[in-house]
Amino acid sequence: MTTNEEIKTTEETINEQEMTMDQLIAQQESLSEKLNKREIVEVTVVQVTQDNILVDTGTKKEGAIPVSDFEGKTLPAAGDKVSAVLVKKGSDERPAILSHKKALEYLGWDVCKKAYEAKERVKGVILQTVKGGYIVEVFGVSGFMPLSLSELHTAYKHYLPVGAKIKAQIVEFSKEKQKLIVSRKQVLEEDEAVRRTQVLSEIKEGDVLRVVVAKVDKDKLFLRFHGIEGIVTLENVAWKDAETAIANFRRGQRLKAKLIHLDKETPKLEFGLKQLFLNPADALKRRYPYKSSVKATVTKVSEEGVECTIGKNNTKGFISPFEMGRDFTAKEGDTITTLVVGVNPETFTVNLSVKKYDQVQNRKVVAQYLKQAPRPTLGQLLQDSFKTQEEDTKDAE
Repeated sequence: MTTNEEIKTTEETINEQEMTMDQLIAQQESLSEKLNKREIVEVTVVQVTQDNILVDTGTKKEGAIPVSDFEGKTLPAAGDKVSAVLVKKGSDERPAILSHKKALEYLGWDVCKKAYEAKERVKGVILQTVKGGYIVEVFGVSGFMPLSLSELHTAYKHYLPVGAKIKAQIVEFSKEKQKLIVSRKQVLEEDEAVRRTQVLSEIKEGDVLRVVVAKVDKDKLFLRFHGIEGIVTLENVAWKDAETAIANFRRGQRLKAKLIHLDKETPKLEFGLKQLFLNPADALKRRYPYKSSVKATVTKVSEEGVECTIGKNNTKGFISPFEMGRDFTAKEGDTITTLVVGVNPETFTVNLSVKKYDQVQNRKVVAQYLKQAPRPTLGQLLQDSFKTQEEDTKDAE
């Protein structure tokens, strides 16, 4: 026997089914109406065939979306919902033709407009390479990216392959003219500026950095540090024979360099290579201290002075005419003793003096003489004088 509660539950279920059916019919009518108005709708996939995706259009006959609309994408399965727009109405003999690709494109124009106005970045895919640039898909819209806007630096040929995913900025937009121009270069420049600021904030003058040789000229080297260009002037390449040293560098060579000047605003980096090594002039000053005596071998005698060598390393020495002295005579091959009077920081030559050496030696001789025979005092001299006078008086008597 059926109870009142069971009867009530059955009636509620029937009412819910009727409401669901009414909603479903309303939705189908709304879907059909939107399709006829060429509005974008969400349709449910009923079946996937070799050529078409059959979808529910809210009518007795299903609609068809070409499989080609999903090229490069995963095909939907039965029960999935996809966006579509009516392209061609159907009849009793043939189904209505819908397009998923056009639906995305219609939606894409609106999204692209918002991104263009907000100056936001967009994601794109390279569809095709054409003369002068690329065809790029952005939110389902096919746009154009000129070669000049595809790389950080001006590009004269295609570097991006078909299918490559990129980030870009919409620089020209017109839905009416179906015109969409994108720039990957602008995004790269913005990223480069951020990265460059980060790099520059982490370095300071005096740092020794790892760099790459970008270009070699006769009078300078161009180095690259994390994409930032810097230079080494000829005078900072090497302490000696800079012209010869600079010719030995090659593009792409990796080396260490000292940062001697940093301008973060420009940005401008100036490096030094010789600063990584001890100044030869300082080394000579340590090896040959001021006023030390050294033996030198004469290699050349001329009006400008005397050239010579010092020590086992044949360090270059030079005696100017002023430092020779009046009685100086020497010829090639002679070994002479001289005094160090300085170091030439440009030629890395030890300046020598025979005259000053002789003066030092003379002072030593005088000092030695005075040390051996002390100078008599005035009292001693007067006393000796009185003794001499007394002795002369006695002799006269």
